[in-house]
Amino acid sequence: MTANSSRVFRILAPITGLLFVIILFAAIPPHHGVTILQLRTILVHAVIVAIAALGMTLIIASGGIDLSIGSGVALAGVTAALALDNNWPLWAAILLSLATGTACGLYNGLLITALRLPPFIATLGTLGFYRGVAKWIAGSSPISPPDLHGLNKFLQPQPPPDLEWSIVAPGVWLLLALAILVAWIMRSTVFGRNILAIGGNETAARYAGISIRTVKTATYALSGLFVGLAGALQLSRLTQGDPTVAAGLELDVIAAVVIGGASLSGGTATIAGTLCGALMMAYLNNRCSLLGWPTFVQQMIVGHIIIAAVAIDVWRRKRSG
Repeated sequence: MTANSSRVFRILAPITGLLFVIILFAAIPPHHGVTILQLRTILVHAVIVAIAALGMTLIIASGGIDLSIGSGVALAGVTAALALDNNWPLWAAILLSLATGTACGLYNGLLITALRLPPFIATLGTLGFYRGVAKWIAGSSPISPPDLHGLNKFLQPQPPPDLEWSIVAPGVWLLLALAILVAWIMRSTVFGRNILAIGGNETAARYAGISIRTVKTATYALSGLFVGLAGALQLSRLTQGDPTVAAGLELDVIAAVVIGGASLSGGTATIAGTLCGALMMAYLNNRCSLLGWPTFVQQMIVGHIIIAAVAIDVWRRKRSG
């Protein structure tokens, strides 16, 4: 497989996969069509996964992995809810959520770079740690602020009357803006090129003078920033900070990234592909719920989607090698 054909494959594979899932569910009786409201709902469901997946795309492109994303989202949402519950202004609560997520990502990065722990082991440990901290500060129960100061408007499938001009939830437009920003970082900045260089060949990147520790730590911290934003949006969607929420979110996020054409070996990733993958996860969730399928069926499907995406990536790399 030539370099050009490999690039075309990476671009078309996520779109083809999304179309396949849409056609597959359309063929399953009873044949439910997609209404405008359902489409808006699917987009809303995709936002949290996609925003967290933007950061995960950078991590996987660098050759890493983060299994603590779901716990980080729960912790960030709880801190924002606590702030609002204590009459903090909305901007301060969101800032606290962003800071919490960034701190989680920075801690992950330091464990990996300073202690030289494998990313899988380090983030598997912090998965439990962040979840425990969230339960501790929340008293193991959801926190429901009396006033969200308009935060709940960001992820309403049907935009409220004062935001009808947005057509879809404002959170969807925020996601698109962030996706453009991250795509620019990956394609047009030294930092983005360093991430891809490290993921492609860490030894060669080190000989080229790239500071591996600095870039990896910054990558995890930046991913944590997106986790913090996802936590604030999770609070917007649920209207409460729940320390038990987003369990298993990391699987949907990883699935979105690998479906989008990223290689778990690092060095390859696309933001457009990640968005397609997140949309596929949201569509899958919506259709399974509409058909009345239990949650474990979704989990089985997502698990095999990850297996299939990784198997295709291994096959592609062998052909191109």
